[in-house]
Formats: sequence, C-alpha cells, structure tokens
Amino acid sequence: MRDQLPDQIPALRRYARMLTEDAWAADDLIQDTLERACRKWNLWTADSNLRAWLFTLMHNQHASQLRHRARQPLAAARVDIADIENEWITERTDTDRYLDLQNCLQRLPPEQRQVLLLVTVENLSYQDTAGALGIPVGTVMSRLNRARNRLYELMEGHGSAPNPGKTTEQRHRLRS
Repeated sequence: MRDQLPDQIPALRRYARMLTEDAWAADDLIQDTLERACRKWNLWTADSNLRAWLFTLMHNQHASQLRHRARQPLAAARVDIADIENEWITERTDTDRYLDLQNCLQRLPPEQRQVLLLVTVENLSYQDTAGALGIPVGTVMSRLNRARNRLYELMEGHGSAPNPGKTTEQRHRLRS
C-alpha cells in the first residue's frame, strides 16, 4: 500500500498550499506529513481511506506547527491581503478583485476553507472530512454551507448578502 503514497501528493499539495498560503511552507508541511505517515504506517488500516488518513495527519501536523509558531517570541507576522490592497502598484477594479478566487478563498475563516477544500476540491466524503478534521459530520455540513455562501458573496462582490437579482438556481449552480 505504500506505493499509493506518491499518487496522493498532488492532493496533499493543493490542500497544504491553501492551509499555509505559502509554497515553501506547504512543501515543508507535505514532507512532514509524508515522514509522519511512514513512521506511523502501522496505524493505517488497509480497508480505510488512505487520502483521508493523510489529510488527518496533515491537519494535525499543521495545527501543531501553528501552536509551535505561536509560542515563538519572534514569530513572523503574516500580512492579510485585505490590509495592503490599497498599496498595490496597479489599480484594480472591483470586478478584478472579486473574481480572484484565491483571494476570496483566503478571506474565508480557516475552518470553513478547510472543509470547503476537502469536500469540493479533494472530493472527500463528509464522513472522511469529519475524521480528517476531528469534528462531527454535522459541523462539516454547517461549515461547508457557510463557506459556500460566503464564497458566493465574495465572488459576487458583496460583503453581506448574495445579489437579490440572481435566481436561486444561479446561486446554487455556483455553489455546486
């Protein structure tokens, strides 16, 4: 089964880049996750979902790294893109800003972004997502719904509510 690990790297890379918001940190997180998987291989059961297990390891490793950084006195401060938007050299239109999916995803709360990515991008079931994140299935469903709604609002350029001119069908199509 270890020969399946390389097949999981692209999915791990996508998720790690969204978690860390930094390509170098994402690569480090992937390496740490794969090292831990190799050390803890005996804990994985052959009849379970390997990808979900790896995402669980990654999620736990990332949480551990965040706790470690928080304890560091000289931890590097992250800059929120919303704080420096006005400092961009080129002027951006509202349409450009809100069509930037990466920017909109980063504006989601981390717990919503994690669920959204695992369910919609990585195609994990609600059950596997719940297991990977260590939360109940109902919480997964709730966070996913809130994430989809908020992402829709951000993509449409609204801060608080979907465009009333859009039909329910059009809003649902975006969320699917």
